[in-house]
Order: sequence, then structure tokens, then C-alpha cells
Amino acid sequence: MNGFRLICGALTSIVLVALLSLHSTAHAESSSDWIVFENVHVLTMADGRDNPIRRNYMVFVQGDRIEALAPMGSLAVPEGATRIDGAGRYLMPGLAEMHGHVPPMQSFEGIPERYLDDALFLYLAGGVTTVRGMLGHPHQLRLKEDIANGTRVGPTLYLAGPSFNGNTVTSEQQGRERVRDHVAEGWDLLKIHPGLSLRNFQAVADEAKERGIDFAGHVPTDVGIRHAVILGIRTVDHLDGYMAEIDGFENEVSDEDLRELAQFTRAHNVGVVPTMALWETIIGAGDRDELLSFDELQYVPQRVREGWINFLNEPRSQYYTGETARLHAENRRRLLAALYEEGVEILLGTDAPQLFSVPGLSMRREIPHMAAAGMSNYSIIYSGTVAVGRYFAEQDAFGQVMPGQRADLLLVSGNPLESIDSVYDPELVVVRGHVWTRDQLDKKLAEIAEAYR
Repeated sequence: MNGFRLICGALTSIVLVALLSLHSTAHAESSSDWIVFENVHVLTMADGRDNPIRRNYMVFVQGDRIEALAPMGSLAVPEGATRIDGAGRYLMPGLAEMHGHVPPMQSFEGIPERYLDDALFLYLAGGVTTVRGMLGHPHQLRLKEDIANGTRVGPTLYLAGPSFNGNTVTSEQQGRERVRDHVAEGWDLLKIHPGLSLRNFQAVADEAKERGIDFAGHVPTDVGIRHAVILGIRTVDHLDGYMAEIDGFENEVSDEDLRELAQFTRAHNVGVVPTMALWETIIGAGDRDELLSFDELQYVPQRVREGWINFLNEPRSQYYTGETARLHAENRRRLLAALYEEGVEILLGTDAPQLFSVPGLSMRREIPHMAAAGMSNYSIIYSGTVAVGRYFAEQDAFGQVMPGQRADLLLVSGNPLESIDSVYDPELVVVRGHVWTRDQLDKKLAEIAEAYR
């Protein structure tokens, strides 16, 4: 068996060398396309959790694709390649924000015009290389193309269009027409907001299925979590639909009810985007002093910060639960634990930019909540990499450090499976093959902070 493995390994190396040689010849005039990481420990997220790290490896990137992985020294480096010495650090897939927002392209009073580009950059600075935008604005599809073709800096975007809610959908016919319009316009999915009647939701769901487009987001009160799941919602975001089903806003819920809902969700292959940190703030369970101490607040415009502080002083959210907020937050934590234990697909998301949730940097606020619900570091990383790649598998290949995958990568100082804090300040961020060093990230962050003083 060992001899067989050695032969297979040798053949694999020969094939890879041949491929690299072909690439080098074909791209002799643009050899700078190649980036080679050396002396890195690779968390591929493709090797399973039992033995997940390939130690002392080389990773070859050309353009926006990962081309090869190999033990250190086993493959020749293409002439003219950019060589990055990992020095025993860890290379992992870039993270995804599965319930994010992108500011409108037009500026508003008190909000600098630069805010859009700054928000896009902040995602990258936080290690977020993919964003599922969950509320479309005019011209956003052009923004997506600008990022894809390199004329604007930002994460890869997958975008929901303008909201489906009680005001925008007042009849079954209107709901169906709106679905067809969104498909024709080129949106990637439909965003569901509160207010839809069950009848209109059913029409939207039927038309979406017929047109081959996903719908996701909130669970309208008149629809309820069970109908939403049965009718095919792709992800349930924020967990409110679950809390409404079991009266979890004001009362302690039973383990049996939580377990049954989790099993029901798993049986229908519906994913969940919990957004725990933001919702703790929205329901009134966040620690005021802690929120005000967040270092990342310096990276949002003063007008935005003032709005967030005003919310703490005078909550104005339909989700605010006041005196029962702590109990409500604990019910959410227990629900997330049950969803995880029952094998529901959990996807990383923070709903940034929202109250004290700064794009990209909000990951450091969300991940501890996932850990508090019992999720392992591997499972948390999986929720922001492999799980998202599975979700968007028909659009592209990403979420793993493997050949053929999109070159979205983070180089971090420590083993993220042992200390997940290492993902919060990556030493390098690679998005679609473009490298941002820590110095470049810090310089841009300082510029943003100075602009918003």
C-alpha cells in the first residue's frame, strides 16, 4: 500500500509539473500572473476535520484560480512568479458574509461619497472575500460587474434585488411579475422581508421555483417558519421566525421544541444565517459599554456612528424586546446549538453594516456567539467557506484551497483551528488572485479612520 501511494504521489507530481510547464509556456509574456506560497501550512477545508492541515506545502495561484498544491520543494516555481514565504504560517480560504449589505452608490446628507468604497474595502480588511448582498439598490448590478472586472476594489458580490414585502407585493399576480422582473434584471436571489401574506408568499415561492431563482431572508409573520421552510426558502436569516413559532421572545422555550424545529429544518435541507451579534444589539441584550468600545467604529462615518448611539438611547426596532431581551438572547443561543447539533447547514453572516456591525470587522463579534453555542472552530470556518461554496456551486467554485477554486485566501499567523482569533487580522488577504498585504490593509484603514474623525 505504501509503495502504491508513493507511485501515485510521483505520478501526481509529474502531472502537476507538466501542467505548470504548460502554463509557464502559454503565459511567458505575463509570468507575473503566477503567485506561489511557500512553506505554508494549508487548511484546505477539503480534507475533513480529522486531519485537516497539509503542513509545509506550496500553493500555486495563476490569475484568479488556484492551480496546484504540493509538498514544499516538489514542484518548480514558474519563472517570474511572485513568491510569498509563508514561514510556517497558515493559508486558508477567504471568509464569506452571507447576510451583508452594500451601501447605495449615491451619497446622502452627512454620508461621504467615499462610504461605498470604504465599506467594500472593510469587508476585505476583515478577511471577507465574498458577500451575499441582501437588499438590492439601483445600479448595484453595475457595481458587481465593476468589482468583477477589476475597475473597483471589493469582495465578489452575489446580490438580492429590492425587497419582497407587504408594500411591494400586494397580490399574487404582482408577486409573480416581480419575480420575473428580478430574474430578467439579473439578480442572484430574491430578498424576503416581513409583511407578505401567506397567499402572496406562496405565489412568489411558486414563481421563483419555476424561474430557478432562490429566495431567502426573513419569515413574514403571516407565513410562519413551517410554511416558509416547506415552500422552499433557501436560508432563514436572523432566527426570528423560529422565535415566533415557539413564543421565544418573552418566555423560556423547551429543549424539545428547539430540537423538533432543528430536525424539521434539517429534513427540508434549509440553511440558517443566525446573525447573532447584531440581533443581540437589536433586541436590547447587548452591553452598551462594550458596544461603544469597539475599535472598528472609527471606520464608519460620524453620522452613522451617531445613529447607532441614538438607537442605544432610544431603541426604535420592531424586534426590541426590552426587559425580556436577555432571556430572548439565551433562547437564540440554545436554538443555534440545537440547529448545529442536528446538522443544519449554518452559514456565516453578520448583517453588516448595521448597528455596531462594521463590514468585515463584524466577524470578530459574530464568531464568539457561534462558539458560545457549541460550534467548533472547524465548523465555524466551514460555515463561512465550504458551506457558502456549496450554496453558490452553480455560479463558481470557491471556499476551499484546492485546484480550480477561486483564489480567495487568507494567510494567518496561527492555527485557526486552535485559536480562531487569528482570522481577525490576516497577514495577507487574496481576493480573486489579487494580494493585499497587512501593511497595505493597515495603511488604508488608517486613511479611512482619518477621513471619518
